[in-house]
Parts: sequence; structure tokens; C-alpha cells
Amino acid sequence: MARATRPRRGRSRRLRQCFGPVISGGSSDPVPGSDLKPSWKPEEGSISHRVQRLAKYRFLKKQSDLLLNADDLDAMWVCLRENCVIDDATGAEKMNYEDFCHIASVCTEQIGPKCRRFFSPSNFMKFEKDESGRIAILPFYLYVMRTVSLTQARIDMSELDEDSDGFLQPHEMEAYIRGLIPNLAQLRDMPVAFIQMYCRIAAHKFFFFCDPHRRGKSCIKKVLLSNCLQELMELHQESEEEVTDTEQAENWFSLMSAQRICDMFLALDKDMNGTLSKQELQEYADGTLTEIFIERVFDEHVRRGKIGGGNTREMDFESFLDFVLALENKDTPEGLTYLFRCLDLQGRGFLTTADIHSLFRDVHQKWIEGGNYELCIEDVRDEIWDMVKPADPLSITLADLLACKQGGTVASMLIDVRGFWAHDNRENLLQEEEEPEEE
Repeated sequence: MARATRPRRGRSRRLRQCFGPVISGGSSDPVPGSDLKPSWKPEEGSISHRVQRLAKYRFLKKQSDLLLNADDLDAMWVCLRENCVIDDATGAEKMNYEDFCHIASVCTEQIGPKCRRFFSPSNFMKFEKDESGRIAILPFYLYVMRTVSLTQARIDMSELDEDSDGFLQPHEMEAYIRGLIPNLAQLRDMPVAFIQMYCRIAAHKFFFFCDPHRRGKSCIKKVLLSNCLQELMELHQESEEEVTDTEQAENWFSLMSAQRICDMFLALDKDMNGTLSKQELQEYADGTLTEIFIERVFDEHVRRGKIGGGNTREMDFESFLDFVLALENKDTPEGLTYLFRCLDLQGRGFLTTADIHSLFRDVHQKWIEGGNYELCIEDVRDEIWDMVKPADPLSITLADLLACKQGGTVASMLIDVRGFWAHDNRENLLQEEEEPEEE
């Protein structure tokens, strides 16, 4: 009997250098080795580079072939429904562990061994069980669908990751979104001329939330676990039947929202030079934002001298997208971090009573100009302190704002007269929301 030839160690070492994690086994990753971080980077266009790209392509193709397709998922759902039991009390379709193992055998026969990994004992234990030890089939099926969807998304992103470092650059994220458009029901009718701008707007939200240090690249794993991807995938729903205009407007990735952002920027850009001055940005949200806040936005988040000469600062479209995302997501750590840098007038990492007084003074002026009742700035300052309850009674930090769960409200009170009005009338607004609509 012929003996297998053992590969020489030197050759194995060179293979590991070239292909990195591809040839290493034993990973719990949905797509094992898909980060592909080679310790040695071959020269662009060289034979080694082309071999590495080919190896990556074949590896990802193999992983994609192991996924369940739409027909497989439909067949699994039929198997689940045909072999489950109906709960007499709730009418829910359920299965015990014996049913679970039987369904696994049926699915393996009909679909193939690639579905077997979903029917492990550990997966069964992940789901809530009733007093009879049964789990509902719907949560299990949704788990399978989500796993397949996320794994396919990771494969698609890894294919676009040109340097195979596990991160996507802006143009790579835009390419991923562009590839999704034909499969998203609410985006299929997008005008061709708007696709490039849409991808630019959509990709920017991923970087706002998944690239907090503004390195210009987002970790693929972080993107997959982010709410942004889930929000984007909501566009699979047919808009005519399942989604209201309000829901479309609130979804950053909807066509309606992207067009709104563009129209807003164009309306503010009075001189049509492609950037916004402080005076132009002051008209955002009907001019309810304070002048000191706009000044601080330019100090902290707009690069100097990009347009024009000297110390001229103008906000480009990317900076405007950051600005809008921060204001529309004030309660998130990312949005509040953006705003806190503007509120921190002295750049010390905390706010004092003097800072609160300076910030609210502009809000107070707009409040009085709007014909509202007189109020005491010191009372508002004390109310903010009571809302935040900072660890240090003399200062408020970003951590304090995040911990109090009212950081977005506090920020609104200090930068936007409309935000303060909403807080001042919160009880009336809550009562209006709770009152049933008249038929």
C-alpha cells in the first residue's frame, strides 16, 4: 500500500504566509477564515497576488455553496410544519427533541447534509421551552434564516474586501450596497442617475456607527452585528402593502429618506458651491438650532481650509451627513459623542454649570423671541443636573449623559429651541399620544 507523502515544513510555512487563515482549520466563525489576514502581503499584480486572490475566491465560493438557498429554506419550513405538533392552549406549532431529531433526518434526506448543522443539540437548547420541553418552530426557522442571511452577507463583503484585512473601505461598502439594490423591494425602482448618490448616503451611516475612530474603514464583523444592516434589510418588504410612509421616512436607507437628505442639502446651499457655510447651516430645521452650537459644530467637525483660502471653513456633504445622523440619533452613544464634543466648550471632557449657562442662553433668547413665557436659566440648569445626576456633582461627563438614559433630551435642550419646547411640553405631548383617535 502506497504511503502518502508528507509535505515539507518549509513549503507549508510559505503556504501559510501566502494564504493566512484559509488553510487553518477549526473555527467557530460563520465563515471560517473569511477575514483572510495574510502576514505577508504580495506585490500588486504579482503571481503570488493572483494566486492569493484565486484562493480567496475559491474558498468563498465553497462557503457559499454550503449555504441553504431559497428553495432549501422553503423545504425546511415544509418539513417543520409537517412534523410538528399543535399546542392545544396557544395554537402554536412546536416540537420536542425527538421531533427535532426526526425533522433533522427528513431535512437531510430532502435537502442534503448542509442543513445538518442547524439541528445540533446545542441549537435546540438555545430556544425557550414550555413545560413539556417543546420549542416553537417559528423562532427556530427565523434563526436559520438569519444565520444564512448573515453568512451570505459576510461572504459578499469578504469578496469586496480587496486587501483581505477584514475591513471595508467606503468604496467597498458602496459596492456592497449597490449589489443589494436589485434584491430590495423598496429600491428596485430607484432612478439610475441617483444610485451612486444613494450608495454614498447609505454607506455613510455604516461608517458613522461602525467606525467610531474615523479611520476610514469598518470592521466586517461589526457591520454584520450592527442595527444598520438590519435596518437596510427591512427594505425587503413590499412598500405598497407592508410599509407606511412614516416608516419609510424614518428608515435612513429608504429611497424617500435619501432623497430628503439630498433635497435638504441643496436647499441649504444657497450659493450652490457644493458646501455649506455657517450662515447656510443656520437655516437647518427652520433655524431652531442655536448659533453657538453651529459655531461649535464647525470648530469640532469641519476641517479648516478645504474650500477657499485662509481660515475659511465650509461643511462638505460627508460632514453634513455626520451632522444629520448625530441629530437624528441623539440617544445613541455615537450620536451623543458627536454632540458632546460640541457642548464641551472648553474641550476639557466635562461640562460645568458655566458651560450649561452659556449654551442655554442662546436657547433662552430664541424661546423669548418665539413669544413664550419668561423662564429662569438657573432653574433649567438645576433641572438638567437633576436629570443627569452626575457622578461628580460639579461636572457632567459624556459617561454621565450615557448612563442617565436622557442624554439625547439634555443635548436637545441645550442646542435646539424646538427640543427644549418638546421637553417643556412633554406631559401634554404624551397625553396627546395616549388619547385614542376619534372614529
